[in-house]
Amino acid sequence: MVDFIRDNLWNILVVINYLVAISAAIIILLKNINPAKTVSYIIVLVFFPFLGVLVYYLFGQEYRKTKIFNRKGILNRTIIKKVNEDFELGKAEFDKIDAKLDEKIKLVKLLKNSEDAPLTLNNQMTILKNGEVKFKQLLKDLKAAEHHIHLEYYIIKDDQIGTKVLDIICEKASKGLEVRLTFDDVGSSLSSSSKKKLKKSGVQFYPFMPVLFSGFTGKMNYRNHRKIAIIDGKIAYVGGINIADNYINSEAKTEYWRDTHLRIMGDAVKSLQIHFLTTWDFVSDEALKITPRFFPELEVKENLAIQIAASGPDSNRATIMEAIFTAITTAEDYIYITTPYFIPNSQIFTALQVASKSDIDVRIIIPKESDSWVAKYATNSFLEPLLEAGVKVYRYHKGFVHAKTMVVDDLFCTVGTSNMDNRSFNINFEINALIYNKDQSKTLKTHFLLDIKNAELVNYKQWQERSGFDKVKESLSRLWAPLL
Repeated sequence: MVDFIRDNLWNILVVINYLVAISAAIIILLKNINPAKTVSYIIVLVFFPFLGVLVYYLFGQEYRKTKIFNRKGILNRTIIKKVNEDFELGKAEFDKIDAKLDEKIKLVKLLKNSEDAPLTLNNQMTILKNGEVKFKQLLKDLKAAEHHIHLEYYIIKDDQIGTKVLDIICEKASKGLEVRLTFDDVGSSLSSSSKKKLKKSGVQFYPFMPVLFSGFTGKMNYRNHRKIAIIDGKIAYVGGINIADNYINSEAKTEYWRDTHLRIMGDAVKSLQIHFLTTWDFVSDEALKITPRFFPELEVKENLAIQIAASGPDSNRATIMEAIFTAITTAEDYIYITTPYFIPNSQIFTALQVASKSDIDVRIIIPKESDSWVAKYATNSFLEPLLEAGVKVYRYHKGFVHAKTMVVDDLFCTVGTSNMDNRSFNINFEINALIYNKDQSKTLKTHFLLDIKNAELVNYKQWQERSGFDKVKESLSRLWAPLL
């Protein structure tokens, strides 16, 4: 028997692989998920022995989703409903906004009906271009904190800038402030010494969905991709910039990093606070007492209309994707999109083509060089039909563009954490600020037009003549697109 196994080990492993693959394929079919995603998983399982099973094991299993996020969803509905009642606009206020927004009012109503994205009017906001601008202001605000600091980040590292942030929050916690930090366990990297320092100083911190070998299955999905900072319930930050040195440009740094973040004051901070607190309850299992100090009243100089849209596997709605889709389909003049990962689903892909064919100026900035080989060629596989439809695609070459922004018709813009891909739309926890304001939209438009000066416009005819080998790589990467 031992000799038989030794002589036929490879054949036995192949048979076991395909037995597992067939079982997995049956499970996928019975789930009735998106057909493209179903076909992609089955192709990977059949044509990539062993690797396909590993990919499904790490990324494909969703049977724990309901169990993992059931209590978080219940808490979300309870807290959100209670606090958001204070945001409810009167009919006169809503009619006034309706008259200003024209077709964009559909966006407001779409998110308002989701029950967790009220429209807030008492806000002022600053668009922060690149990490060096964000951190200069963030460090100042952290040092001025008086009651609490809440940080929720996909990536936080104890490198140079990370250490500065950690030092400040440790100092604040040691002085009696409430400091809470949650970080994604896959994206972040904190040394044991940093964690000891946080604990000793009184900072409360928890990883989001910790990855341990004993419970590894299914946890590579459902990452917390959000980047939120809240100071005293009065100031909030949200956008694409994590806490790490590579997000900051300096003379000593060789690669330029282009990113966008927001600093917000006003009622929209309360919405971000709600999302932080529901995440905190989930990661800490702490019965945190919600006090008025978390939601202080604040009069601001401007009257900016902002909605905070959040999405994740604890919701049955792809809220951010629906908002982007609605913005595209209601555009009348132009749509400018910047994203580091452009692997759209069929709805967004078709909407962009239709908009461009309807004489709307559709432009997209993507990186010329991605940090993911598969993502790069998967993105490239979508370009030819877009170019054919008249969409202008720019490949940013000054460095890596990581900003996740969209501006439409000098009236609506969004900045947040969501990429233009399936992982952001359906798998990870994301959060975006949706802004209905002419001045802020024009500012973001100006940033976009400056960025295309550091990008090359993709020529349709030249793109068609790219090598056959590149087209093969695109086709193979496209198979993975629904899984990325």
